[in-house]
Amino acid sequence: MIFSSATFLFAFLPPVLFLYYLPIFRRQPEWEILKKNAVLCIASLIFYAWGEPVYVLLMLLSIYFNFTIVRDMQSRPDAPQRRKRLLVGAVLFNVFVLGFFKYYGFLIENINHLFSANLSVPQLSLPVGISFYTFQILSYVIDVYKGKCRVQNSLVSFATYVTMFPQLIAGPIVQYGDIELQLRQRKMSTRKFAAGVLFFIRGLGKKMIFANTIGAVYTEIAAGDASKLGAMTAWFGILCYTLQIYFDFSGYSDMAIGLGKMFGFNFLQNFNFPYAATSIKDFWKRWHISLSTWFRDYVYIPLGGNRKGTARTILNILIVWTLTGLWHGAAWNFVAWGAYYGILLLGEKYVYGKWLDRLPYLARRAITLFIVVIGWVFFSAESFSAAAAYLGAMFGRGAGFSDGTTLYYLLSNLFPFAVMSFSALGVFRKFPVAKNNNLRLLLQAVGYAVVFALCMVCLVSDSYNPFLYFRF
Repeated sequence: MIFSSATFLFAFLPPVLFLYYLPIFRRQPEWEILKKNAVLCIASLIFYAWGEPVYVLLMLLSIYFNFTIVRDMQSRPDAPQRRKRLLVGAVLFNVFVLGFFKYYGFLIENINHLFSANLSVPQLSLPVGISFYTFQILSYVIDVYKGKCRVQNSLVSFATYVTMFPQLIAGPIVQYGDIELQLRQRKMSTRKFAAGVLFFIRGLGKKMIFANTIGAVYTEIAAGDASKLGAMTAWFGILCYTLQIYFDFSGYSDMAIGLGKMFGFNFLQNFNFPYAATSIKDFWKRWHISLSTWFRDYVYIPLGGNRKGTARTILNILIVWTLTGLWHGAAWNFVAWGAYYGILLLGEKYVYGKWLDRLPYLARRAITLFIVVIGWVFFSAESFSAAAAYLGAMFGRGAGFSDGTTLYYLLSNLFPFAVMSFSALGVFRKFPVAKNNNLRLLLQAVGYAVVFALCMVCLVSDSYNPFLYFRF
């Protein structure tokens, strides 16, 4: 089930909200919040089981194991060695579960290739959202061990944190410390609920109107033989993907944040106009903020960060970005994508960063965007060889500079491409708004109503409704 579906919008969400806000324990706030957590947890398990009922058992096993082992860990403050062993055991368990389902087949394929073996490759379907909820569980385990958070004594509340459907399948990755207090008490108001609805509609518009429209163009271009693509067509295709993945993923994040507000939670921002970045470091402060923050807090800093000399810093950065690539997918093109950014960040830090800072503002933005677009070739491809072939087409090794379809794609998609580009680059942020508060609210209400109506038209009429991050 995805947010941009009729099933979710009209059959799932309304009854969940009704049960969630149905007052049962009016005069007992602690019981009321526990009831809300239970409703949200059960709804989340149903949401998760919609397409993969078997993997609910895996999720429940992870929840119970980590809940139990962390309580055991915290019950022994006078036994540091045992606490450390329990921490290591919990981390290894979670990494093993993620690694088995996500990377076991990839490992066997490479063993077969390297050693001419003939091991059978298991055909395991990837549990939806496992990368996200595993990282959330790890944040809880590590933060409790370090004393940054208190142990959660309510199994229902912990299960709510792990399974919470608003951000289960696409993030943002919610660290336990960010919502520890909100699991026990949170303020719910009409104003906050309304803000959540607007966030959700904004994200739905990004997904349905922008991402799906421009994504269909890229899908059509990329489906062909890269050797027969003209350079202009190939460039236009990857630019369409650049817009698609931004509006798809940031749209889903906005919907998640909006749903969180509807249920009284405050999730942190996950995107901040990343295509307006002036460096690769700046880009990763704006793109999938929760992921880069997680790797910084739980991998880079524990490895030593930049505190142990230049050589160790270089190694740590390369480790983090190789893992970032692997987190997105078990394939060499994702490893290459992660290493690509690791090398670029090292270049900015040690080689050409000061030179880049002296360039004009627009030049820095253009260079950064060019680098990001090249990176999306590796990310969007099915394999490393496919990425190499597409890059070859972009630089003239396909059907030359232009082919017969270039003009068709440009002319038939020029207006939506331009609107989406200006929006992604943050140009529309600078547009003036009405100073009169009542007029501004009226225009806002009309605008969001139009966006929602257009989304419903797209939902009814368009069968192209993928979600890119489902495969991660």
